[in-house]
Amino acid sequence: MTTGNAAGSTEKLGDFTTTGRVAWIASLAVAIGLASAYIALALLRLIGLFTNLFFFGRWSTLLVSPAANRLGPWEVAVPVAGALIVGLMARYGSERIRGHGIPEAIEAILINGSKVEPRVAILKPLSSAISIGSGGPFGAEGPIIMTGGAFGSMIAQLFHLSAAERKTLLVAGAAGGMSATFAAPVAAVLLAVELLLFEWKPRSLVPVALASVTAAAARRYLLGTGPLFPVPPHPVFIGPQGLLGCVVAGLLAGGLAALLTLAVYASEDFFRLLPIHWMWWPALGGLAIGLGGLVFPQALGVGYDTIGALLQGDVPRTMILGILVVKSAIWALSLGSGTSGGVLAPLLMVGGALGGIEAMFLPHEGAGFWPLVSMGATLGGTLRSPFTGVIFALEVTHDVNMLVPLLLAVTMAHAFTVLTLRHSILTEKVARRGYHLSCEYAVDPLEILLVRDVMRDNILALPAPLKCAQLADLTANDGRRGQFLYPVVDGARRLVGVITRSHLGKLLQEPTADLALGDLARPDPVVAYPDEPLRVVVYRMAETGLTRLPVVERSDARRLAGMVSLEDLLRARTRTLEEERRRERVLRIRLPFRARHAASQK
Repeated sequence: MTTGNAAGSTEKLGDFTTTGRVAWIASLAVAIGLASAYIALALLRLIGLFTNLFFFGRWSTLLVSPAANRLGPWEVAVPVAGALIVGLMARYGSERIRGHGIPEAIEAILINGSKVEPRVAILKPLSSAISIGSGGPFGAEGPIIMTGGAFGSMIAQLFHLSAAERKTLLVAGAAGGMSATFAAPVAAVLLAVELLLFEWKPRSLVPVALASVTAAAARRYLLGTGPLFPVPPHPVFIGPQGLLGCVVAGLLAGGLAALLTLAVYASEDFFRLLPIHWMWWPALGGLAIGLGGLVFPQALGVGYDTIGALLQGDVPRTMILGILVVKSAIWALSLGSGTSGGVLAPLLMVGGALGGIEAMFLPHEGAGFWPLVSMGATLGGTLRSPFTGVIFALEVTHDVNMLVPLLLAVTMAHAFTVLTLRHSILTEKVARRGYHLSCEYAVDPLEILLVRDVMRDNILALPAPLKCAQLADLTANDGRRGQFLYPVVDGARRLVGVITRSHLGKLLQEPTADLALGDLARPDPVVAYPDEPLRVVVYRMAETGLTRLPVVERSDARRLAGMVSLEDLLRARTRTLEEERRRERVLRIRLPFRARHAASQK
């Protein structure tokens, strides 16, 4: 890492670029976080209302499982009817309500300048409540994230903010919604960082974290405290056999995550081949849901009660197989059809069922141990957000003893999907729309290298008093064919102006003997300083359209120090590529006794 030589340079550079404006954005984020908690409450009540209306014919907002309905074969018609309504809302309301929420939030950030239409904030929760309430095997978290994000974006659009600040408030709403739904404020922030913010900067992290904390605090009064899924106590240390079992569970969860991702997009490809308008696709997905519900009723709805039962370790094998086969199939088909619903709860349920299978042959570490490990691993591997998978599992269970097993299993699942899939279940949708999203975070070399590390000091500087008639003799012996910008300096090597190579050529063809270069040079040029990060210079070049800047000393009244060009900045990238690709052995171990042994044999 570069260190400054001058005391002044270290005072000008800081660890962060955040300004005091973050306080204003954070205050807006707190208000959005509070509103997100009420939005989460409203959506959960809507889901309960539609579930009771569709399956039980009663007016109630309590969350109930559709599995207890007594509709018989008529049960098949309920998901079809709900999906038809969602299709009509998407066709004539907003196509943005289709999907599971998070990819749509990503697209709004990447493409639309973090601007979400106000009608999406109304239609998204309503369509999701109808979809889930009519038996859709989805979670409420994706729609809540999208709805909270839409509300945050609406608030941001009321003020004079930049696109980056609107993004922060959109993500603050999304994190607040997830925090209030699951009582998982830390996981909500991690999900925001790993999947939505695309940066790790205080300017965005501070407001998003405050919004998440506010929503979690409000949840205490609106929905109660956690844990959402209580579990039996598990051991603090599980031993080598248990850790090896976590490796196996992580790899199996990674394989399951890959299969689920491929199944969802294979389903989407299948629906694209149908010779009917996409408005009717959700109805076909609803038919699959209804038929699956006849075979296995527990596959319908959000399934929080089933997740809780899996974590208690008292689920029969028939239910485990039903979740792995029926729940996975109808979820992939219906999600590929373009209906509205989330992915977190289904991933938890299917991952828990995988853990129920693993509990039959892996070491016994307590009831619900392997379902919880597999839940976190499946979630982290499918979303490609490992820290979210670990912390989310801890927060919804309050079982801190599971930290090490979860970290190991989630890491293995994450490694498996990274090596086998090009995109996650979230980023694949964005990629199919023609946009590339990098999920890797690293320090840009332009952030840590300074201008003095790459600038050239072997340049030709023209004296300001030089007459045009004397230019020919001076440039004839130059030999620097690569220099396209010439600094013009006074007797103390202070920068007076600059003159381009093309302008210099015109002067040589039509010299004006009486004029000095100092009078012809462009005064007050855009400059760079030796102690500036290259990132600052790149932005300056982008703003001005210039590709070459003279470098002057900041402390010595613009004394010329060199020249920096776009080519010099690219050398910083070349240095990074070399560090990544060049392999060498730095330390070599020499064993003297081998040489003595060889000499004794001679």
